[in-house]
Amino acid sequence: MKKFFSFPNPVNNASARTVALGVVSMTVIALITNWAWILIALTYGFIARVATGPTMSPLGQFAVRVAGPRLTRWKKFVPGPPKRFAQGIGAAFTMSATLTWLLDSWSDARWILVPLLFAAVLESFGYCVGCTIFNWLMRIGVIPESVCRECADLSAHYAAAGDVQK
Repeated sequence: MKKFFSFPNPVNNASARTVALGVVSMTVIALITNWAWILIALTYGFIARVATGPTMSPLGQFAVRVAGPRLTRWKKFVPGPPKRFAQGIGAAFTMSATLTWLLDSWSDARWILVPLLFAAVLESFGYCVGCTIFNWLMRIGVIPESVCRECADLSAHYAAAGDVQK
């Protein structure tokens, strides 16, 4: 059961970017067509990915099994905990939008989707807003280093990028 409720570490960045493109597509369709019911699918997807990684997420399964392996140019393995944190932020935004839609109005819920869309677009290009926030929280001590040892030691990232600092 513990394996079922786990998140991959490391994560193939090609799969993460594919999921982001799916979120962008679904969000844009919801905003353009006023199909608020898409929020239910978006919310389910984020909650499923936080809880089980790609296991219970249809979009996650597509990203891991179909698109991710074929996008070899985007293939790069990155730490899982920041990606899980980013999925949690997405879950918070989509749950807020869904509750706003159900309890109040679609027009207000649409505004909650704007930052989600912005972050998903950036992720689709390879920049993870949630990962950046995760790293800031690690630096100030809110998230302990034990959660992601690789994230705490950025020297390996600098060396891989050719930007070794002394």
